[in-house]
Amino acid sequence: MVGGFLGAGKTTTLARLARHYQEQGLNVGVVTNDQASDLVDTNMLRSQGFDVGEVAGSCFCCNFDGLMGTIEKLGENQRPDVILAEPVGSCTDLVATVVQPLKKLFDAEFSIAPYCVILKPSHGARILRNESGAGFSPKAAYILKKQLEEADAILVNRIDELEESEVEELAGLVDQNYPGRAILRTSARTGAGFEALQALLQQQGEFGRRVLDIDYDIYAEGEAELGWLNASVHVAAERPFSLDDLLLDIIRRLSSDLDRAGAETAHLKAIGLWEGFFGVANLISRDHVPELSLPSHCEVREFELIVNARVATDPDVLEASVTRVVTAACAAAGATAEFRQTQCFRPGRPTPTHRFATAD
Repeated sequence: MVGGFLGAGKTTTLARLARHYQEQGLNVGVVTNDQASDLVDTNMLRSQGFDVGEVAGSCFCCNFDGLMGTIEKLGENQRPDVILAEPVGSCTDLVATVVQPLKKLFDAEFSIAPYCVILKPSHGARILRNESGAGFSPKAAYILKKQLEEADAILVNRIDELEESEVEELAGLVDQNYPGRAILRTSARTGAGFEALQALLQQQGEFGRRVLDIDYDIYAEGEAELGWLNASVHVAAERPFSLDDLLLDIIRRLSSDLDRAGAETAHLKAIGLWEGFFGVANLISRDHVPELSLPSHCEVREFELIVNARVATDPDVLEASVTRVVTAACAAAGATAEFRQTQCFRPGRPTPTHRFATAD
């Protein structure tokens, strides 16, 4: 299981790990997780040919039975040798509610690898420095800090985007705040540092033992500050247009619209899918620029669009912004947007299926 805050790079990390294990001749299953259906990450991983199961509607910890059922379905055709799991980016306390239940209830079926948590440099650095105006309230920052606290290993990701001095500062902040953890410097995009990560994950030992002392009131209030949106849209036009250009335009417009509203972005993602082609555009925080992370290089007349937005703002504000922006961006490309399903809400209070307060 690879955890980390929204936009940390979990999906890209899991995709690279999945390819590595497949190249070793192993059968790989991937489990994604979200508070709602229509998850960009699930569609992106499936489009890359991976066997993916999704736990939708609640986090792993609050739907442990759903997690186990999804894992069982992955093994219907061919039992996986390796299962990679990506929890919701606003989730923590996963050692007590997922790792320990796996060990205590399914010990004969699973070997548990070190629990890795990815540090998101943009928000992580500001929060670990205890900067004022770090982008999120102290309650939301509490979640990121608790995620790191329960990790066996912490991955300082996106080193390809950082100066060496910035990487070393982040590693120093991690070591200062969370001594005793393995610290890896990685880039999920380029693969830098992944040999060390793969070696770490092969280690045998008693991992997943850092059970948190956590205040669920603060945790719940921090999650509830986020507006959470998943929307599926059919886009169609009379003339072909660039799928990639439209995806990037949607994220750019949405970034600008939310920035004007003073809303802190945790993550924006848009995927376009059509007849075997797919493209992905995203934004990981308001101080980054939108990027086309996986280009499709294709012209289309229609496609299926899925937008995921995790933003510290009122859900009604977020939904209005996405509807307005997607409609305008499609019109600028000579296309129309038909919204088929939109789910927009604040995450509810986490209520774990199991919680083991000790790692005995």
